[in-house]
Amino acid sequence: MSSFRMNNFKLIPGEHATELLNAQAHIWNHIFNFINSMSLKCAIQLGIPDIIHSHGKPMTLSELLVALPIHPTKACNVPRLMRILIHSGFFVAEKMFENDQEERYALTDASRLLLKDNPLSVTPFLVAMLDPVLTKPWHFLTAWFQNEDLTPFDTAHGKKFWDYGEHEAKLNHFFSNAMASDARFVVSVLIDKCSAVFDGLESLVDVGGGTGTVAKAIADAFPSMECTVLDLPHVVAGLEGSKKLKYIGGDMFEAVPPADAILLKWILHDWNDEECIKILGRCKEAITSTDKKGKVIIIDMIVQNQKEDDEDRESIETQLFFDMLMMVLVTGKERNEKEWAKLFFDAGFSDYKITHKLGLRSLIEVYP
Repeated sequence: MSSFRMNNFKLIPGEHATELLNAQAHIWNHIFNFINSMSLKCAIQLGIPDIIHSHGKPMTLSELLVALPIHPTKACNVPRLMRILIHSGFFVAEKMFENDQEERYALTDASRLLLKDNPLSVTPFLVAMLDPVLTKPWHFLTAWFQNEDLTPFDTAHGKKFWDYGEHEAKLNHFFSNAMASDARFVVSVLIDKCSAVFDGLESLVDVGGGTGTVAKAIADAFPSMECTVLDLPHVVAGLEGSKKLKYIGGDMFEAVPPADAILLKWILHDWNDEECIKILGRCKEAITSTDKKGKVIIIDMIVQNQKEDDEDRESIETQLFFDMLMMVLVTGKERNEKEWAKLFFDAGFSDYKITHKLGLRSLIEVYP
């Protein structure tokens, strides 16, 4: 090898060497990021958060090993699994008493959201997103950039995400459970912090409302309101409504049942601009009220401007993750306010209002 090429690869002592080593560590951390996800999935499948919760107090390693459904030869590896999950913020290790010989594992706010009996549990979302059906398309991302398929999901599975779900009961089940768990989480905050959005409404249609988690909660909180869930026929098949809640099988691209307000929770980010404008157009046609209360209610992300000194770096990263997820699985995207506004006006709406009270997502009211 020539001396010129050797010099190109020779580390320079001092500050530059430190920079290169830090760069290498940065690359390694991104290469192995999936280990965090898979370690967490393992903990959920083994039931670790629920075991600690059921114990009623922080658990020692010895106590945890007795309760875990593992082969005895794997006991020595449990501390290694717990160590990375502690580092990731899902558990804490502490000594409760001065005479404790062992540290005790305790839950954090994050792991409490993974308890099976927690009504706001996000475990179904984790199970769905980390299922091989949804992780496989990521291995086809490069191939997708070089072909004419709509999404990497198409490249991996030979059909669109929605078509796959219609004919594969497992994916449909996982996806419905994931959306229902997220709906429980969001609607609890929505009714608590944003109940004014429903003032004066006598009827509401939840478009793409799945099994009706959001619509049921709204109907319970506002007994005078009639709620309807519109979703694909195979999604609502067999679901029973009530006096104030009914299910309709249909296609939001074709027609939306009439109501004072149309709700789109985490729907529009699944679709491209042209598709969104068509959906919004159908929603506008469905609004029955001519005064200010008639509107489309949207719950979705609004991507924030990125700044190097932004303190909310983690939230921005989450939004970017979701944007990539939409690119890989479906034809959608996450949008900033300017992009949202263009959709609304292109669909014929006159005005909109944004309320930032739902964490990573926002509440958007769009007026005809």
